Amino acid sequence: MSDKKLEDAVPDVPRHVLRDGTKIPQLGLGTYPMDDAEAEALIPEALWRGYRLVDTAVNYGNELGVGRGIKASEITRDEIFLTTKLPGRDHGTDSVRRSLEGSLERLGTDYVDLYLIHWPNPGVDRYVETWQTMIELRDQGLVRSIGVSNFLPEHLLRLERETGEMPVINQVELHPQYQQELLREFHAEHKIVTEAWSPLGRKTDILQHEWIADIARKVGRTPAQVMLRWHIQSNILPIPKTSNVTRMAENLDVFDWDLTDEQMKRMKMLHTGLSGSGFDPREHEEL
Repeated sequence: MSDKKLEDAVPDVPRHVLRDGTKIPQLGLGTYPMDDAEAEALIPEALWRGYRLVDTAVNYGNELGVGRGIKASEITRDEIFLTTKLPGRDHGTDSVRRSLEGSLERLGTDYVDLYLIHWPNPGVDRYVETWQTMIELRDQGLVRSIGVSNFLPEHLLRLERETGEMPVINQVELHPQYQQELLREFHAEHKIVTEAWSPLGRKTDILQHEWIADIARKVGRTPAQVMLRWHIQSNILPIPKTSNVTRMAENLDVFDWDLTDEQMKRMKMLHTGLSGSGFDPREHEEL
């Protein structure tokens, strides 16, 4: 297969404009739970197929592989939107800068496009000073945009109250079984983009639901494509992970067709409120 021909044929992924003016692809590649070797092999495949958003984290343990994969793709750095996340053990002030410097070294870049606080860790209660330091790092050019992951409205409001600034993105577990409607309404009110980890319902059986299979048959798509199209039409930014290059291409092929209003209503009815992860941001402590 010619990498050049593959790259020439890739789809053009539309972009969201974040509140700070940065443009982010509307669908990206999640890299959990890839290890370094798997990431190094698969990231070029994803980029050659049209992905331009790559999501990693310190605690995924694959930043080195992600960085090597990006370099191996020979796609210029400014075409790629790269996200990583600060682990809970590095909350604080000086520790945030040290953690970011470690990520930049492993990723082989001098900036990341989006830097997220991975979890609020409310028991430790250092996410506000962490956020203030991230604002400073952004202003110094080490990161382009800053956001959070797994935060609740109470955490977001506190950030605004004590620092004067809210995140541009909150990355949370979200899929048709766990639709997070109240949180999404809060995000829309405050111009925060909702980004979905586990958009295909990891650790759930939602991908095998008969309603999704029925819609997939009617639109001539896979169940995963139906779920990802639901995210796109719901103004949610999904970051599905797959190690299968065929599914990589299928997951990206969700921008030139639509679900009907009736199909969207049926997808909405799949909500049960059951999380696949079981982690509660009010209590979960990530180290």
